[in-house]
Amino acid sequence: MFRNWLRVSALVGMGLFGVVALGKDKQPTAIVVGGGLAGLTAAWELQRDGWQVTLLEARESAGGRSALAGGEWIGSARVQPLLNEYLTHFKLKTQPAPDVVRGTGYLIDGSYFSVADLAQKQPAVAEGLKRYEQALDELAALIKDPLDPASDRKLFALDQGNAARWLDELKLPTTARQLVNQRIRSHYDEPSRLSLLYLAQQSRVYRGIDEGELRSARLPGGSPVLAQALAKELKTVKTGVRVSAVSQDQQGVTVKAGSVGYSADYLVLAVPLRALGQIQFAPALPERQRGALKGTNYGWRDQLLLKFKSPVWEGKAHLTGEIYSNQGLGMLWVEPAAKGGANVLVNLSGDNARLLQAFGDRQVADQLLIRLHEHYPKARGAYLGYEIRRYSGDSGLGGAYLAYGPGQISRYWRLWEQPLERVAFAGEHTDPLYPGTLEGALRSGKRAAEQLRELRAGRPVPTPQITRLDQPAIARAKAAPVADSPAEGKPGFFARLAQLFR
Repeated sequence: MFRNWLRVSALVGMGLFGVVALGKDKQPTAIVVGGGLAGLTAAWELQRDGWQVTLLEARESAGGRSALAGGEWIGSARVQPLLNEYLTHFKLKTQPAPDVVRGTGYLIDGSYFSVADLAQKQPAVAEGLKRYEQALDELAALIKDPLDPASDRKLFALDQGNAARWLDELKLPTTARQLVNQRIRSHYDEPSRLSLLYLAQQSRVYRGIDEGELRSARLPGGSPVLAQALAKELKTVKTGVRVSAVSQDQQGVTVKAGSVGYSADYLVLAVPLRALGQIQFAPALPERQRGALKGTNYGWRDQLLLKFKSPVWEGKAHLTGEIYSNQGLGMLWVEPAAKGGANVLVNLSGDNARLLQAFGDRQVADQLLIRLHEHYPKARGAYLGYEIRRYSGDSGLGGAYLAYGPGQISRYWRLWEQPLERVAFAGEHTDPLYPGTLEGALRSGKRAAEQLRELRAGRPVPTPQITRLDQPAIARAKAAPVADSPAEGKPGFFARLAQLFR
């Protein structure tokens, strides 16, 4: 009898062991929502690790927020290591950047100035720009760890103020202030809407890196060529699929798109916060995450590509590289076009982009052409047409890229790096070091894939170690009034509109 019991127990034990082993051997499955570089990276990394992955993209093609330009300037392996690693893996060739592109240029009243030109011909402007850079570097030096920028009360206080008020205190010459404003709004958002701590933190990330390393090579075709290389290797990519709901339990996750449901073991959500806010969650997102969906600022940016038969500015302005204008033209790039033509890519950003939402596409192109024609009289005759991409008016984007406003680092810093049960988050807005960049998108996708592997293995995902100030300090900081800009003398909508291209 005892022997029979042992025999039965052994068989049951072997059966249970087989079930467990079968569960471990079962191919893990994942859904990735969002076909930008972050989602493509997460899907590619998981599939390469043996997962069955389904990527869902709301638009008709994968690739995300790719630029209108026919190429993209990228940083060195020191500045963008993961990007360069992927380019090497997919054998995507780059071209060395010429020296003129590695530096910053300025367009003042239609005339081009390099940094050396400014020092010689516009010394007051050059001095103002240098003073701004030194002051910003001093703020950046206060941040010991860019992953934990609000580590003490002094740094915490920087987050409660905006960049515009700090710039007011520097009392820069008018033209220098215009150029600084354009630099800030082109990379982030309007200075009045930007947390001063965020500006300092981003400066800290790149502190000690030569400017030439930020644009060390050109990637022909830009980010779409990398997106295509990633997408080509994925087995299941479904486009035109807009996810409306996500539910999860101990067994897995299900996403709803119209009347169709997709189920998997785990999920990566690689969509901007505005798009995330349009998805219903069961169970509901925690209160802090819900607050971040509504309360996190995105920089406003639209891109306009003006096409010309010939570079009409040659001889008067060397429009090549990253150029900042003092007359509302946004950040400019110039690239060669077919048959001797040239294209001017204009990044309209900040309040300039916000105000232009009232205009049609052609009206915006005409306004910029008028401004160029004032300085380069042959511009209208050489003009061929335009292309425009409006990130600002896209309900799924709510702008272009993450740009923390005053007080938002204190509330939402590194919030989206932590998974919620079976769901991980990716996207440039989830990377604390390189938001708004190709590197940030790639890093976030790879990190999300790693987190799903840890979750499946039953290991806890490390929580980002950041400083949380005590409640009295937060209350004191909140008690101090923080406005976007001084109320007195602030021009109304139409007055600001009239000033836009001055």
